[in-house]
Amino acid sequence: MDGIIQGLSNFRGTVFPGQQQMYQQLVRDGQQPQALIIACADSRVSPEHITQSGPGDLFVCRNAGNIVPPFSQQNGGVSSAIEYAVVALGVRDIVICGHSDCGAMKGLMNPEALGNMPNVAAWLRHSHAANQIVCEAYPEGMDPKERHRALALENVVVQLNNLRTHPSVAAALARGKLRLHGWFFEIESGQVLAYCGERGRFVPIDEAASVPVAQASAARIATPEFAGPHAIAAE
Repeated sequence: MDGIIQGLSNFRGTVFPGQQQMYQQLVRDGQQPQALIIACADSRVSPEHITQSGPGDLFVCRNAGNIVPPFSQQNGGVSSAIEYAVVALGVRDIVICGHSDCGAMKGLMNPEALGNMPNVAAWLRHSHAANQIVCEAYPEGMDPKERHRALALENVVVQLNNLRTHPSVAAALARGKLRLHGWFFEIESGQVLAYCGERGRFVPIDEAASVPVAQASAARIATPEFAGPHAIAAE
């Protein structure tokens, strides 16, 4: 804790005085984050650091495995964060960010290691679809490291599907007011991959002409007679 306390002291004495006006403005005007980022709780993965964002820029929700449970009537921290970000804060983008060397995905691959962690084992049930995809759709006999990477990538896609089950997200997507993104942070290289919904695969962000999205912002109404003037065009 000594290093943490020293950091607090440095922030209060050195950093905050130069940023006090900004913090006061954030209190006065309220937060208007650009995006909600759902990331893993891994200590090596910091959404603010990776994106070089400042206070007020991001609304962040972190948990083991960057998991989004499918919507249910039971209250949950992730569900509440999603609903608040979309309805109250009006974020236009949601990012699910996985990463390399993920301990949660290692636990999913080796459930026997979770024998004394029943809560973690229960939580990882929300990622079982990703595990089944890798078991049934990927080649047998994969190198364990390659298998782990594939699982972590597929988990991002599975959580994007879970995210769409939340009413606030589904409604915002239908109104053309929200975009969904799937990212994967490679800790060892600093590279960030983005899931391209059209191509069905991850591509490096810095090599793309524009940032790929998992689901673009586009108004969509299933009933033709209510389209036209009643549809909300995507901006």
